[in-house]
Amino acid sequence: MKKRAAALCGVAAVAAGMITAVPAGATADSAHTTQTTTKPQKLTWKKCATEDYPTLQCSSVKVPLDHKRPGGRQITLALSRVPHTAKTSQGPLLVNPGGPGGSGLTLAGFVASSLPKKVAAQYDVIGFDPRGVGDSEPALNCRPGHFNAVRPDSVPSTPAIERANLNRAQAFAKACADKYGDVLPFIDTVSAVKDIDVIRGALGASKINYFGYSYGTYLGAVYGKLFPHRVRRMVLDSIVDPTGVWYDDNIQQDYAFDARHKAFMAWIAKHNATYKLGTDPALVETKWYAMRAAVAKNPAGKKVGASELEDTFIPGGYYNGYWPHLAQAFAAYVNDKDSAALVKAYETFGAVDAEGDNGYSIYTSVQCRDASWSRDWNQWRTDNWQVYAKAPFMAWNNAWYNAPCAFWPTRPLSATDVSNDSLPPVLLFQATDDAATPYEGGVVIHNELRGSSLVVEQGGGNHGITLGGNDCLDGHLATYLSTGKVPRGTGEADAVCKTLPDPEPQAAKSSPPSRGGALHGLLGFRG
Repeated sequence: MKKRAAALCGVAAVAAGMITAVPAGATADSAHTTQTTTKPQKLTWKKCATEDYPTLQCSSVKVPLDHKRPGGRQITLALSRVPHTAKTSQGPLLVNPGGPGGSGLTLAGFVASSLPKKVAAQYDVIGFDPRGVGDSEPALNCRPGHFNAVRPDSVPSTPAIERANLNRAQAFAKACADKYGDVLPFIDTVSAVKDIDVIRGALGASKINYFGYSYGTYLGAVYGKLFPHRVRRMVLDSIVDPTGVWYDDNIQQDYAFDARHKAFMAWIAKHNATYKLGTDPALVETKWYAMRAAVAKNPAGKKVGASELEDTFIPGGYYNGYWPHLAQAFAAYVNDKDSAALVKAYETFGAVDAEGDNGYSIYTSVQCRDASWSRDWNQWRTDNWQVYAKAPFMAWNNAWYNAPCAFWPTRPLSATDVSNDSLPPVLLFQATDDAATPYEGGVVIHNELRGSSLVVEQGGGNHGITLGGNDCLDGHLATYLSTGKVPRGTGEADAVCKTLPDPEPQAAKSSPPSRGGALHGLLGFRG
């Protein structure tokens, strides 16, 4: 999932196994074994406390770059831990925020501090930076400043604009090949899954508990396929559809994000007394696209063009807590000709820093390697114009975010068939209106993982729904982590929770919510 929310899947987008048999359709590149042969390591934990997470500890572990050659080149994964404090322990709980490309180090602190104390006390909550990410080494940064403003308009309305965007995508793929050609063949989900099992061995655990968001749900499902006998409990929140990795999943996101953007426009219309943009959602949306056309011609503050405007508002599709702040910037620009407010919103929600550059490098490296992408740009052009005709909000922005995969220097693997009847009960969480990982993904995984239980947030549109203040959802989570018990229902969902109310307008000078900082900024498999 990029620092869009900060943000994101590809989309934008950022993000995210098998038994001993090779999955159907596998090639020699994608044949996997389920046993790691690396010697277990002894971890040394050191204090790395922060103000928010005072008990956080850090360590690192070596893993083979190529798991087929365990005695070859080694790379380093950064780990974090909040140790258990109860007299009895339920073992390690590995947590992952998604991406691919999201750092999980502070997520351990977030999860440990957000779970009920009696539950958190029973686990060693373990965070990790997957290979290539953050504090792990080597950390990839293919093309620093790739998202610097002002970029070409995302909508290729002329051949020149299309060529400019294609040149950027090709330049990014070439930069990755030039800098990391020896590493890219090993930046993929299956390699990351085998890393997790090395971490398990280093922790001295025969089994792990796992809690993944967004792309982290796919990472967990693949781990469960490769190492079903190593799974004790597993929680998957905001679930990737494993049958669409990754081209089709991104297309489905486009439609879902357009629907979320329309929901945001309707919310603004509902609060016309505050934002004065009209009471008709369609009219409000027309004004948003007029704003887009204006900044395409004359970028706000010489920083926010059409593509940057999309970057700024895409996070609103991940989390409606951002709506009041985005609406303020929208209204200030339209009603008061205030470009500064739009620039500030871009710097808050849309701008990409070095961490975001790293996240995007891993996002593309994993997604472009994991599964086949068309190398025929004519197919991309046709498909995305068709999407744009029905769902214009993010269609082309998302296409260019993923476009390096059309030129990626490594051969693709075959996607993993994650169907599984060997796992203990897995607890699934899914919001019906999630844009980054649409609802259907939760249903697919529920069917693929025999014995799993699906908890649905009815009417919810946020991405990453547990530990966000919904007591119903969090109650199911706490019960499962405490006892292993899952709800059992008779319909498509085993349990249904009502969504939280949409936010109310806030004072213009109020700060955007962080949702605990470590969590929301890393959700989404758009990086």
